[in-house]
Amino acid sequence: MKNTIENFGKTAGKIWKALEKYGPLNEDELIIKTKINKNDFYAGIGWLARENKICKIETRYQLGETNLTDYIGNNAGKVWNTLNTMQDIDVISITEYSNIHIIDAYSALGWLARENKLQVSTGKDIKYKVR
Repeated sequence: MKNTIENFGKTAGKIWKALEKYGPLNEDELIIKTKINKNDFYAGIGWLARENKICKIETRYQLGETNLTDYIGNNAGKVWNTLNTMQDIDVISITEYSNIHIIDAYSALGWLARENKLQVSTGKDIKYKVR
């Protein structure tokens, strides 16, 4: 299995390249153009938001100074607190303990991965913990 954190970064790169090439796009258009699944898409959005490279205007994402810091950053804090307490848990457990939706968990994981605050263990399931 490929390195999950590396994949988050590569996904962010695919999103960035699509937005650079096509301009503002909505979620469905970006997923189609990048050929990534929805969970990876949100991890990439979290990564790019942490890099201050993406913003969302109404339903479209575009390159630029982020306006997603409050939302994704807040969720990243919830996820980090959960991981700091629970260690080695899967994304479903993260959503339950953090009380957030799965897409928000993936955005937060992307954010934390970009901050180098995340460790991933692979086996039967992918599990996350703080670095």
